[in-house]
Amino acid sequence: MKVLVTGAKGFIAGYLIDELLNHDYTVVGLDNLFKYGDVEKSYDNHPRYRFVEGDAKDVDLLQSLLTDCDHFVAGAAIIGGISLFHELAYDLLAENERIIASEFDAAIHAHRHGHLNKITVVSSSMVFESASLYPTPEGEQLRCPPPASTYGFQKLACEYYCKGAWEQYQLPYTIVRPFNCVGIGEKRARIDKVVSSGNVRLAMSHVVPDLVQKLLKGQSPLHILGDGNQLRHYTYGGDLARGIRLAMEHRDALNEDFNLSTEVTTSVLELAELIWSKLRPDDPFQYVSDSPFVHDVQRRIPDVSKAREVLGFEATTSLSDTLDEVIPWIAKEIELGGI
Repeated sequence: MKVLVTGAKGFIAGYLIDELLNHDYTVVGLDNLFKYGDVEKSYDNHPRYRFVEGDAKDVDLLQSLLTDCDHFVAGAAIIGGISLFHELAYDLLAENERIIASEFDAAIHAHRHGHLNKITVVSSSMVFESASLYPTPEGEQLRCPPPASTYGFQKLACEYYCKGAWEQYQLPYTIVRPFNCVGIGEKRARIDKVVSSGNVRLAMSHVVPDLVQKLLKGQSPLHILGDGNQLRHYTYGGDLARGIRLAMEHRDALNEDFNLSTEVTTSVLELAELIWSKLRPDDPFQYVSDSPFVHDVQRRIPDVSKAREVLGFEATTSLSDTLDEVIPWIAKEIELGGI
């Protein structure tokens, strides 16, 4: 089986491509290097992997790459930390819309004229930004108010592309929604704005690298955004990759959507205390609250029963074990200037 993965140099894609290669897929990865630059991956020289530097908005390029592909994972998008929801509010909508439209144009062509089986679209938990039902099940994105952020709204639009392409062109699809991916490989993005959080530059991509790098750089008390009561489901990247692969493969995933996440709810404050205990076990935990961003969702709690019952997927890696992998990697990246 051969699969095209766009956004191949990205965070989740790094885990996904490794997962696919370990399960005998041939993989073509496409990325324009916009976010991180040319990041080295462990599988770069794998005999069943080929990387192509190019733009996911280039329909002709996508069509040529999809000619002999069985699967297509549409993962390319502009995304970063919560500050980008404000700093790039238009680009997150407009550029990501151009990307997804091009990907679907190419996928429709490949399904009709090649042998593409289906497209798997990497959506986001942000489609549930305005939800008030917890745990939030699949389908709630159609019942709750639309997302308030342009990023969340555009991710919801991605899911409507799936609906429209199926209704008009019978392009099969699967939608996957990763929740709060944690792992190695996420550096400071080129597009990150310099924002201070106490005496340390904020690591804008996600909360885990932000808190880890602050503590590694000696910040005390630890600065967190908001009061720390925000609830998240921090899910290991390797678990998410397995879930995406299962969603690609499973016959009962056809034209379905899945929340992919750990079942464990953790507050930002609990996360901060856990990281503190690993880096400063002999010091009492101390923190201060910085003003939060507007689109800092207070609760993001998924219902994961559908993925378990249909795909047989469960996230099994604990947050503590994940941090034991992530912390040394971030320490090394600080030395190298990547974070």
